[in-house]
Amino acid sequence: MKVPVFGALVKTAAEIKNLPIEIKQKRINPVKAQQKELRKLLSKAQNTEFGKFYHFNEILASDNTVEEFRRRVPVFDYNKLHNEWWHRNLKGEKNVTWPGRVKYFAVSSGTSEAASKFIPITRELNNKITKASIRQLVSSTRYDFPVDFYDKGVLMIGGSTDLQHNEEFGYWYGDLSGISAQKIPAWFDYFYKPGQAISKIRDWGEKMDVIVKEAHKWDIGIIVGVPSWVQLLIERIVREYNLQSIHDLWPNLKVYVHSGVAFAPYEKNFERLFGGKVTYVESYLASEGYIAYQVDLNRRVMQLLVDNGIYFEFVPFNDDNFDSDGNPAPNPQTLSLSEVEENVDYAILLSTCAGTWRYLIGDTIKFLNTKECEIVITGRTKQFLSTVGEHLSQDNLTRAVEMMADDMGISVPEFTLAGVNSGGVYGHYWYLASNDEFDKESALRKIDENLCVLNDDYVVERQHAIGRLNIEVYPPSVFYEFMEQKIGKWGGATKFPRVMKGARLDMWMEYLGNQK
Repeated sequence: MKVPVFGALVKTAAEIKNLPIEIKQKRINPVKAQQKELRKLLSKAQNTEFGKFYHFNEILASDNTVEEFRRRVPVFDYNKLHNEWWHRNLKGEKNVTWPGRVKYFAVSSGTSEAASKFIPITRELNNKITKASIRQLVSSTRYDFPVDFYDKGVLMIGGSTDLQHNEEFGYWYGDLSGISAQKIPAWFDYFYKPGQAISKIRDWGEKMDVIVKEAHKWDIGIIVGVPSWVQLLIERIVREYNLQSIHDLWPNLKVYVHSGVAFAPYEKNFERLFGGKVTYVESYLASEGYIAYQVDLNRRVMQLLVDNGIYFEFVPFNDDNFDSDGNPAPNPQTLSLSEVEENVDYAILLSTCAGTWRYLIGDTIKFLNTKECEIVITGRTKQFLSTVGEHLSQDNLTRAVEMMADDMGISVPEFTLAGVNSGGVYGHYWYLASNDEFDKESALRKIDENLCVLNDDYVVERQHAIGRLNIEVYPPSVFYEFMEQKIGKWGGATKFPRVMKGARLDMWMEYLGNQK
Protein backbone atom coordinates (compact mmCIF):
# COMPACT_ATOMS: atom_id res chain seq x y z
CA MET A 1 0.00 0.00 0.00
CA LYS A 2 1.42 3.38 -1.00
CA VAL A 3 1.19 6.40 1.25
CA PRO A 4 1.89 9.26 -1.19
CA VAL A 5 0.45 11.90 1.13
CA PHE A 6 3.29 11.37 3.58
CA GLY A 7 5.86 12.79 1.19
CA ALA A 8 3.88 15.97 0.88
CA LEU A 9 3.31 16.06 4.64
CA VAL A 10 7.01 15.94 5.45
CA LYS A 11 8.01 18.20 2.57
CA THR A 12 5.66 20.97 3.63
CA ALA A 13 7.14 22.70 6.65
CA ALA A 14 3.77 24.10 7.72
CA GLU A 15 2.41 20.59 8.06
CA ILE A 16 5.33 19.07 10.00
CA LYS A 17 3.74 20.11 13.29
CA ASN A 18 0.89 17.68 12.59
CA LEU A 19 3.18 14.67 13.05
CA PRO A 20 2.83 12.95 16.44
CA ILE A 21 6.20 14.27 17.64
CA GLU A 22 7.74 17.70 17.73
CA ILE A 23 10.58 17.71 15.21
CA LYS A 24 11.21 21.36 14.45
CA GLN A 25 14.50 22.82 15.60
CA LYS A 26 13.95 25.87 17.74
CA ARG A 27 16.17 28.94 17.57
CA ILE A 28 17.41 29.17 21.15
CA ASN A 29 20.26 30.54 23.24
CA PRO A 30 22.44 27.44 23.79
CA VAL A 31 23.91 28.56 27.12
CA LYS A 32 20.50 29.42 28.58
CA ALA A 33 19.08 26.19 27.19
CA GLN A 34 21.81 24.21 28.94
CA GLN A 35 21.23 26.00 32.23
CA LYS A 36 17.54 25.19 31.91
CA GLU A 37 18.30 21.52 31.18
CA LEU A 38 20.50 21.30 34.28
CA ARG A 39 17.81 22.75 36.54
CA LYS A 40 15.20 20.39 35.06
CA LEU A 41 17.45 17.38 35.68
CA LEU A 42 18.28 18.45 39.25
CA SER A 43 14.65 19.18 40.07
CA LYS A 44 13.48 15.83 38.74
CA ALA A 45 16.16 13.85 40.61
CA GLN A 46 16.44 15.79 43.88
CA ASN A 47 14.51 13.15 45.85
CA THR A 48 16.49 10.19 44.51
CA GLU A 49 19.18 8.59 46.67
CA PHE A 50 21.82 10.27 44.53
CA GLY A 51 20.06 13.63 44.68
CA LYS A 52 19.76 13.53 48.45
CA PHE A 53 23.35 12.39 48.91
CA TYR A 54 24.69 15.31 46.85
CA HIS A 55 22.07 17.79 48.15
CA PHE A 56 20.45 18.68 44.85
CA ASN A 57 17.94 20.85 46.73
CA GLU A 58 20.77 23.05 47.97
CA ILE A 59 22.32 23.22 44.51
CA LEU A 60 18.98 24.40 43.13
CA ALA A 61 18.70 27.03 45.87
CA SER A 62 22.17 28.44 45.24
CA ASP A 63 22.85 31.68 43.36
CA ASN A 64 24.92 29.83 40.73
CA THR A 65 23.48 26.40 39.95
CA VAL A 66 26.16 25.57 37.36
CA GLU A 67 29.06 26.33 39.70
CA GLU A 68 27.46 24.68 42.73
CA PHE A 69 26.72 21.51 40.74
CA ARG A 70 30.34 21.43 39.59
CA ARG A 71 31.61 21.95 43.14
CA ARG A 72 29.45 19.35 44.90
CA VAL A 73 29.15 16.45 42.44
CA PRO A 74 32.33 14.58 41.44
CA VAL A 75 33.26 13.42 37.94
CA PHE A 76 32.36 9.78 37.27
CA ASP A 77 33.54 7.22 34.78
CA TYR A 78 31.53 4.04 34.21
CA ASN A 79 33.27 1.94 36.87
CA LYS A 80 32.90 4.58 39.57
CA LEU A 81 29.25 5.33 38.80
CA HIS A 82 28.39 1.63 38.48
CA ASN A 83 30.20 0.54 41.64
CA GLU A 84 28.81 3.33 43.78
CA TRP A 85 25.28 3.69 42.37
CA TRP A 86 24.17 1.92 39.20
CA HIS A 87 24.69 -1.60 40.53
CA ARG A 88 21.63 -0.94 42.70
CA ASN A 89 19.53 -0.32 39.56
CA LEU A 90 20.47 -3.79 38.35
CA LYS A 91 19.13 -5.23 41.61
CA GLY A 92 15.73 -3.66 41.02
CA GLU A 93 16.00 -0.76 43.46
CA LYS A 94 13.93 2.34 42.81
CA ASN A 95 14.95 6.00 42.90
CA VAL A 96 18.69 5.40 42.83
CA THR A 97 20.00 8.06 40.44
CA TRP A 98 16.68 8.77 38.66
CA PRO A 99 13.05 8.52 39.85
CA GLY A 100 11.45 5.11 39.55
CA ARG A 101 12.84 1.72 38.58
CA VAL A 102 15.08 1.35 35.52
CA LYS A 103 13.50 -1.26 33.25
CA TYR A 104 15.94 -1.15 30.34
CA PHE A 105 19.73 -1.27 30.04
CA ALA A 106 21.76 -0.77 26.88
CA VAL A 107 24.71 -3.16 26.83
CA SER A 108 27.75 -1.39 25.49
CA SER A 109 31.48 -1.93 25.62
CA GLY A 110 32.69 0.78 23.22
CA THR A 111 36.09 0.26 21.61
CA SER A 112 38.37 0.74 24.59
CA GLU A 113 37.30 -1.81 27.16
CA ALA A 114 36.44 -5.50 27.01
CA ALA A 115 33.91 -5.68 29.86
CA SER A 116 30.27 -5.00 29.03
CA LYS A 117 28.68 -1.85 30.41
CA PHE A 118 25.04 -1.74 31.43
CA ILE A 119 23.85 1.80 30.69
CA PRO A 120 20.42 2.71 32.16
CA ILE A 121 17.80 3.77 29.61
CA THR A 122 14.76 5.45 31.16
CA ARG A 123 11.48 6.26 29.48
CA GLU A 124 12.44 9.94 29.43
CA LEU A 125 15.78 9.30 27.71
CA ASN A 126 14.24 6.94 25.18
CA ASN A 127 11.67 9.60 24.31
CA LYS A 128 14.47 12.13 23.79
CA ILE A 129 16.41 9.73 21.55
CA THR A 130 13.31 9.03 19.46
CA LYS A 131 12.52 12.73 19.17
CA ALA A 132 16.05 13.55 17.98
CA SER A 133 16.16 10.60 15.57
CA ILE A 134 12.94 11.58 13.84
CA ARG A 135 13.96 15.24 13.90
CA GLN A 136 17.14 14.40 12.03
CA LEU A 137 15.45 12.19 9.45
CA VAL A 138 12.82 14.81 8.74
CA SER A 139 15.49 17.53 8.57
CA SER A 140 16.26 16.11 5.12
CA THR A 141 13.43 18.38 3.90
CA ARG A 142 16.02 21.14 3.59
CA TYR A 143 17.88 19.07 0.95
CA ASP A 144 15.25 19.80 -1.69
CA PHE A 145 14.54 16.19 -2.62
CA PRO A 146 11.37 15.47 -4.64
CA VAL A 147 8.19 14.78 -2.69
CA ASP A 148 8.07 11.09 -3.62
CA PHE A 149 11.48 10.56 -1.98
CA TYR A 150 9.77 10.79 1.41
CA ASP A 151 7.76 7.66 0.66
CA LYS A 152 10.90 5.50 0.32
CA GLY A 153 12.22 3.00 2.83
CA VAL A 154 14.69 3.79 5.63
CA LEU A 155 17.18 0.93 6.08
CA MET A 156 18.56 0.99 9.62
CA ILE A 157 21.58 -1.29 10.17
CA GLY A 158 22.07 -1.87 13.88
CA GLY A 159 22.23 -4.47 16.60
CA SER A 160 19.49 -6.90 17.47
CA THR A 161 16.17 -5.48 18.62
CA ASP A 162 15.45 -8.73 20.46
CA LEU A 163 16.07 -7.87 24.11
CA GLN A 164 17.01 -10.31 26.85
CA HIS A 165 15.13 -10.43 30.15
CA ASN A 166 16.52 -10.73 33.66
CA GLU A 167 13.86 -12.78 35.40
CA GLU A 168 15.17 -12.20 38.94
CA PHE A 169 15.12 -8.41 38.88
CA GLY A 170 12.69 -7.82 36.02
CA TYR A 171 14.68 -5.67 33.62
CA TRP A 172 15.41 -5.95 29.89
CA TYR A 173 18.84 -5.51 28.33
CA GLY A 174 20.46 -5.55 24.91
CA ASP A 175 21.41 -3.21 22.07
CA LEU A 176 20.24 0.38 22.24
CA SER A 177 18.54 -0.15 18.87
CA GLY A 178 16.36 -2.80 20.45
CA ILE A 179 15.31 -0.53 23.28
CA SER A 180 14.69 2.39 20.95
CA ALA A 181 12.60 0.14 18.72
CA GLN A 182 10.05 -0.03 21.52
CA LYS A 183 9.36 3.68 20.89
CA ILE A 184 9.28 3.75 17.09
CA PRO A 185 6.06 5.59 16.15
CA ALA A 186 3.43 3.48 14.43
CA TRP A 187 3.46 5.79 11.41
CA PHE A 188 7.16 5.03 10.90
CA ASP A 189 6.67 1.26 10.56
CA TYR A 190 5.79 1.66 6.89
CA PHE A 191 9.26 3.04 6.13
CA TYR A 192 11.35 1.02 8.58
CA LYS A 193 13.58 -1.63 6.99
CA PRO A 194 14.65 -4.39 7.37
CA GLY A 195 11.50 -4.61 9.50
CA GLN A 196 10.84 -5.82 13.02
CA ALA A 197 11.30 -9.56 12.36
CA ILE A 198 14.72 -9.29 10.70
CA SER A 199 15.92 -6.66 13.16
CA LYS A 200 15.40 -9.10 16.03
CA ILE A 201 17.96 -11.58 14.68
CA ARG A 202 20.89 -11.64 17.11
CA ASP A 203 23.50 -13.37 14.95
CA TRP A 204 25.00 -10.68 12.72
CA GLY A 205 26.00 -13.10 9.97
CA GLU A 206 22.50 -14.55 9.80
CA LYS A 207 20.98 -11.08 9.78
CA MET A 208 23.22 -10.06 6.88
CA ASP A 209 22.16 -13.17 4.92
CA VAL A 210 18.47 -12.39 5.39
CA ILE A 211 18.83 -8.70 4.50
CA VAL A 212 20.69 -9.62 1.30
CA LYS A 213 17.95 -12.12 0.41
CA GLU A 214 15.16 -9.57 0.96
CA ALA A 215 16.95 -6.52 -0.47
CA HIS A 216 15.39 -6.75 -3.94
CA LYS A 217 11.90 -6.27 -2.43
CA TRP A 218 12.65 -2.82 -1.00
CA ASP A 219 12.82 0.70 -2.40
CA ILE A 220 15.37 2.33 -0.10
CA GLY A 221 15.86 6.10 0.10
CA ILE A 222 17.90 6.40 3.30
CA ILE A 223 20.48 4.11 4.93
CA VAL A 224 21.50 4.53 8.58
CA GLY A 225 24.45 2.70 10.15
CA VAL A 226 28.15 2.47 11.01
CA PRO A 227 30.26 2.79 7.80
CA SER A 228 32.22 -0.46 8.07
CA TRP A 229 29.13 -2.67 8.37
CA VAL A 230 27.03 -0.76 5.86
CA GLN A 231 29.91 -1.08 3.38
CA LEU A 232 30.11 -4.86 3.91
CA LEU A 233 26.36 -5.20 3.49
CA ILE A 234 26.26 -3.19 0.26
CA GLU A 235 29.20 -5.16 -1.13
CA ARG A 236 27.30 -8.39 -0.38
CA ILE A 237 24.17 -7.13 -2.14
CA VAL A 238 26.11 -5.93 -5.19
CA ARG A 239 27.77 -9.35 -5.52
CA GLU A 240 24.59 -11.32 -4.88
CA TYR A 241 22.59 -9.56 -7.59
CA ASN A 242 25.52 -9.01 -9.97
CA LEU A 243 25.10 -5.23 -9.94
CA GLN A 244 27.35 -2.45 -11.13
CA SER A 245 26.33 -0.39 -8.09
CA ILE A 246 23.72 -0.42 -5.34
CA HIS A 247 21.74 2.16 -7.32
CA ASP A 248 20.93 -0.53 -9.88
CA LEU A 249 18.77 -2.05 -7.14
CA TRP A 250 17.84 1.07 -5.14
CA PRO A 251 17.73 3.95 -7.65
CA ASN A 252 16.08 6.27 -5.11
CA LEU A 253 18.84 5.98 -2.51
CA LYS A 254 19.81 9.59 -1.74
CA VAL A 255 20.91 9.81 1.92
CA TYR A 256 23.39 7.89 4.05
CA VAL A 257 23.37 8.72 7.78
CA HIS A 258 26.57 7.51 9.47
CA SER A 259 27.67 7.67 13.07
CA GLY A 260 30.48 7.06 15.50
CA VAL A 261 33.65 7.23 13.38
CA ALA A 262 35.37 9.53 10.90
CA PHE A 263 33.82 8.85 7.50
CA ALA A 264 36.72 9.98 5.29
CA PRO A 265 38.57 6.61 5.31
CA TYR A 266 35.45 4.89 3.92
CA GLU A 267 34.40 7.49 1.38
CA LYS A 268 36.29 6.14 -1.64
CA ASN A 269 34.79 2.69 -1.17
CA PHE A 270 31.28 4.12 -0.90
CA GLU A 271 31.78 6.16 -4.07
CA ARG A 272 32.60 2.89 -5.85
CA LEU A 273 29.47 1.25 -4.49
CA PHE A 274 27.12 4.13 -5.28
CA GLY A 275 26.07 4.76 -8.84
CA GLY A 276 24.36 8.07 -8.13
CA LYS A 277 24.69 11.10 -5.90
CA VAL A 278 24.24 10.34 -2.21
CA THR A 279 24.15 12.92 0.56
CA TYR A 280 26.26 11.98 3.59
CA VAL A 281 24.88 13.05 6.96
CA GLU A 282 26.67 12.51 10.27
CA SER A 283 25.01 11.81 13.61
CA TYR A 284 26.28 11.31 17.15
CA LEU A 285 24.14 8.81 19.02
CA ALA A 286 25.59 7.00 22.03
CA SER A 287 24.02 4.62 24.53
CA GLU A 288 23.93 7.54 26.96
CA GLY A 289 21.88 9.77 24.66
CA TYR A 290 21.56 11.58 21.34
CA ILE A 291 24.38 14.12 21.47
CA ALA A 292 24.53 15.88 18.08
CA TYR A 293 23.84 15.64 14.37
CA GLN A 294 24.75 17.40 11.14
CA VAL A 295 22.51 20.32 10.22
CA ASP A 296 24.42 21.85 7.30
CA LEU A 297 24.55 19.82 4.09
CA ASN A 298 27.66 21.61 2.87
CA ARG A 299 29.78 21.26 6.02
CA ARG A 300 30.67 18.02 7.78
CA VAL A 301 30.16 19.30 11.29
CA MET A 302 27.49 18.48 13.85
CA GLN A 303 25.47 20.65 16.21
CA LEU A 304 25.04 19.75 19.87
CA LEU A 305 21.48 19.04 20.96
CA VAL A 306 21.40 21.46 23.86
CA ASP A 307 17.68 21.15 24.66
CA ASN A 308 17.13 17.40 24.60
CA GLY A 309 17.57 15.97 28.10
CA ILE A 310 21.38 16.25 28.37
CA TYR A 311 23.54 18.73 30.29
CA PHE A 312 27.06 18.91 28.84
CA GLU A 313 30.39 19.66 30.47
CA PHE A 314 33.82 19.53 28.89
CA VAL A 315 37.24 18.47 30.23
CA PRO A 316 40.31 19.80 28.40
CA PHE A 317 42.05 16.70 27.09
CA ASN A 318 45.57 17.33 28.35
CA ASP A 319 48.17 15.93 30.73
CA ASP A 320 46.75 17.88 33.67
CA ASN A 321 43.41 16.10 33.40
CA PHE A 322 44.31 12.64 32.03
CA ASP A 323 47.13 10.16 32.53
CA SER A 324 48.96 8.34 29.73
CA ASP A 325 46.28 5.62 29.65
CA GLY A 326 43.44 8.10 29.27
CA ASN A 327 42.19 7.83 32.86
CA PRO A 328 40.86 11.09 34.35
CA ALA A 329 42.60 12.88 37.22
CA PRO A 330 40.74 12.79 40.59
CA ASN A 331 39.50 16.36 40.17
CA PRO A 332 39.84 17.35 36.51
CA GLN A 333 39.12 20.84 35.27
CA THR A 334 35.59 21.02 33.86
CA LEU A 335 34.03 23.70 31.70
CA SER A 336 30.44 24.56 30.85
CA LEU A 337 29.27 25.43 27.35
CA SER A 338 29.85 29.14 28.00
CA GLU A 339 33.51 28.52 28.84
CA VAL A 340 34.76 26.34 25.97
CA GLU A 341 37.08 27.52 23.20
CA GLU A 342 37.32 26.59 19.55
CA ASN A 343 39.89 24.08 18.22
CA VAL A 344 40.65 22.53 21.61
CA ASP A 345 40.18 18.81 22.32
CA TYR A 346 37.67 18.15 25.10
CA ALA A 347 36.44 14.98 26.75
CA ILE A 348 32.66 15.10 27.22
CA LEU A 349 30.81 14.80 30.53
CA LEU A 350 27.09 14.03 30.40
CA SER A 351 24.31 14.44 32.93
CA THR A 352 21.06 13.02 31.56
CA CYS A 353 17.46 12.12 32.23
CA ALA A 354 18.56 8.50 32.78
CA GLY A 355 20.38 9.24 36.04
CA THR A 356 23.78 9.73 34.42
CA TRP A 357 25.70 12.38 36.37
CA ARG A 358 28.90 14.13 35.28
CA TYR A 359 29.70 10.96 33.38
CA LEU A 360 32.84 10.66 31.26
CA ILE A 361 31.49 9.13 28.09
CA GLY A 362 34.97 8.38 26.70
CA ASP A 363 34.77 10.48 23.52
CA THR A 364 36.73 13.60 22.67
CA ILE A 365 35.36 16.43 20.55
CA LYS A 366 36.46 19.79 19.22
CA PHE A 367 34.36 22.94 18.77
CA LEU A 368 34.64 24.53 15.35
CA ASN A 369 32.08 27.21 16.21
CA THR A 370 31.19 27.81 19.85
CA LYS A 371 28.35 30.23 19.07
CA GLU A 372 26.54 27.64 16.95
CA CYS A 373 27.70 24.69 19.10
CA GLU A 374 29.26 23.05 16.06
CA ILE A 375 31.54 20.11 16.84
CA VAL A 376 33.49 17.26 15.30
CA ILE A 377 34.43 14.01 17.04
CA THR A 378 38.21 13.78 17.42
CA GLY A 379 38.63 10.42 19.16
CA ARG A 380 38.44 8.47 22.39
CA THR A 381 40.08 9.27 25.72
CA LYS A 382 41.70 5.84 25.69
CA GLN A 383 42.44 5.71 21.98
CA PHE A 384 45.38 8.03 21.72
CA LEU A 385 49.06 7.24 21.73
CA SER A 386 51.62 8.94 23.95
CA THR A 387 54.29 6.37 24.71
CA VAL A 388 57.10 8.96 24.87
CA GLY A 389 55.15 12.23 24.82
CA GLU A 390 54.05 12.30 21.17
CA HIS A 391 50.39 12.95 22.15
CA LEU A 392 48.82 11.55 18.99
CA SER A 393 45.05 11.88 19.03
CA GLN A 394 42.72 9.67 17.05
CA ASP A 395 41.99 12.71 14.91
CA ASN A 396 45.73 13.07 14.12
CA LEU A 397 46.00 9.40 13.19
CA THR A 398 42.89 9.35 11.03
CA ARG A 399 43.87 12.52 9.21
CA ALA A 400 47.44 11.28 8.54
CA VAL A 401 46.16 8.01 7.04
CA GLU A 402 43.48 9.83 5.07
CA MET A 403 46.05 12.24 3.56
CA MET A 404 48.29 9.32 2.62
CA ALA A 405 45.42 7.39 1.02
CA ASP A 406 44.31 10.43 -0.98
CA ASP A 407 47.85 11.06 -2.17
CA MET A 408 48.35 7.44 -3.26
CA GLY A 409 44.83 6.99 -4.63
CA ILE A 410 43.99 4.02 -2.41
CA SER A 411 41.30 3.08 0.09
CA VAL A 412 42.17 2.31 3.73
CA PRO A 413 38.85 1.77 5.55
CA GLU A 414 40.43 0.48 8.77
CA PHE A 415 43.74 0.87 10.57
CA THR A 416 45.22 0.61 14.03
CA LEU A 417 48.45 1.77 15.66
CA ALA A 418 50.45 0.29 18.54
CA GLY A 419 53.40 1.57 20.52
CA VAL A 420 55.78 -1.33 21.07
CA ASN A 421 58.75 -1.33 23.47
CA SER A 422 61.72 -3.16 21.99
CA GLY A 423 64.97 -3.10 23.96
CA GLY A 424 63.88 -0.03 25.90
CA VAL A 425 63.05 1.95 22.74
CA TYR A 426 59.46 2.58 21.66
CA GLY A 427 58.48 2.08 18.05
CA HIS A 428 55.25 2.70 16.18
CA TYR A 429 53.65 -0.29 14.48
CA TRP A 430 51.00 0.53 11.88
CA TYR A 431 48.44 -2.00 10.65
CA LEU A 432 46.42 -0.96 7.59
CA ALA A 433 43.38 -2.61 6.03
CA SER A 434 43.19 -2.37 2.25
CA ASN A 435 42.41 -4.44 -0.81
CA ASP A 436 44.48 -2.14 -3.03
CA GLU A 437 48.04 -2.84 -4.11
CA PHE A 438 50.59 -0.18 -3.10
CA ASP A 439 54.11 0.25 -1.79
CA LYS A 440 53.68 0.00 1.95
CA GLU A 441 57.02 1.64 2.77
CA SER A 442 55.98 4.69 0.73
CA ALA A 443 52.71 4.71 2.62
CA LEU A 444 54.54 4.58 5.94
CA ARG A 445 56.83 7.42 4.94
CA LYS A 446 53.87 9.58 3.93
CA ILE A 447 52.03 8.86 7.18
CA ASP A 448 55.14 9.84 9.12
CA GLU A 449 55.51 13.07 7.15
CA ASN A 450 51.82 13.89 7.62
CA LEU A 451 52.03 13.44 11.39
CA CYS A 452 55.01 15.78 11.48
CA VAL A 453 52.80 18.43 9.87
CA LEU A 454 49.78 17.71 12.08
CA ASN A 455 51.42 17.40 15.50
CA ASP A 456 54.34 19.44 16.87
CA ASP A 457 54.95 17.02 19.75
CA TYR A 458 55.34 14.18 17.27
CA VAL A 459 58.05 16.09 15.40
CA VAL A 460 60.15 16.41 18.56
CA GLU A 461 59.70 12.85 19.77
CA ARG A 462 60.17 11.44 16.27
CA GLN A 463 63.66 12.95 16.22
CA HIS A 464 64.70 11.90 19.70
CA ALA A 465 62.56 9.17 21.28
CA ILE A 466 60.52 7.18 18.77
CA GLY A 467 62.52 4.30 17.36
CA ARG A 468 61.53 2.07 14.51
CA LEU A 469 58.45 2.62 12.37
CA ASN A 470 56.85 -0.54 11.02
CA ILE A 471 53.88 -1.21 8.74
CA GLU A 472 51.82 -4.26 7.81
CA VAL A 473 48.87 -4.43 5.41
CA TYR A 474 45.99 -6.92 5.55
CA PRO A 475 42.61 -7.29 3.83
CA PRO A 476 39.77 -5.56 5.75
CA SER A 477 38.27 -8.99 6.46
CA VAL A 478 41.19 -9.73 8.81
CA PHE A 479 40.21 -6.76 10.96
CA TYR A 480 36.52 -7.67 11.10
CA GLU A 481 37.21 -11.33 11.82
CA PHE A 482 39.41 -10.29 14.75
CA MET A 483 36.47 -8.40 16.25
CA GLU A 484 34.23 -11.41 15.79
CA GLN A 485 36.60 -14.17 16.91
CA LYS A 486 38.65 -12.50 19.64
CA ILE A 487 36.53 -9.67 20.99
CA GLY A 488 33.14 -11.27 20.45
CA LYS A 489 31.72 -8.06 18.97
CA TRP A 490 30.75 -8.02 15.33
CA GLY A 491 28.35 -5.90 13.35
CA GLY A 492 25.83 -3.31 14.48
CA ALA A 493 27.53 -0.31 16.08
CA THR A 494 30.89 -2.04 16.64
CA LYS A 495 33.92 0.03 15.65
CA PHE A 496 37.50 -1.13 15.24
CA PRO A 497 39.91 0.54 17.73
CA ARG A 498 42.36 2.99 16.18
CA VAL A 499 44.96 2.42 18.91
CA MET A 500 45.89 -0.96 20.39
CA LYS A 501 47.11 -1.18 23.98
CA GLY A 502 47.47 -3.70 26.80
CA ALA A 503 45.64 -7.01 26.69
CA ARG A 504 43.88 -6.16 23.44
CA LEU A 505 47.22 -5.52 21.75
CA ASP A 506 48.44 -8.93 22.97
CA MET A 507 45.35 -10.56 21.44
CA TRP A 508 45.88 -8.68 18.20
CA MET A 509 49.52 -9.76 17.91
CA GLU A 510 48.63 -13.38 18.66
CA TYR A 511 45.81 -13.26 16.12
CA LEU A 512 48.06 -11.84 13.40
CA GLY A 513 50.68 -14.47 14.19
CA ASN A 514 48.09 -17.16 13.52
CA GLN A 515 47.07 -15.41 10.28
CA LYS A 516 50.63 -15.54 9.01
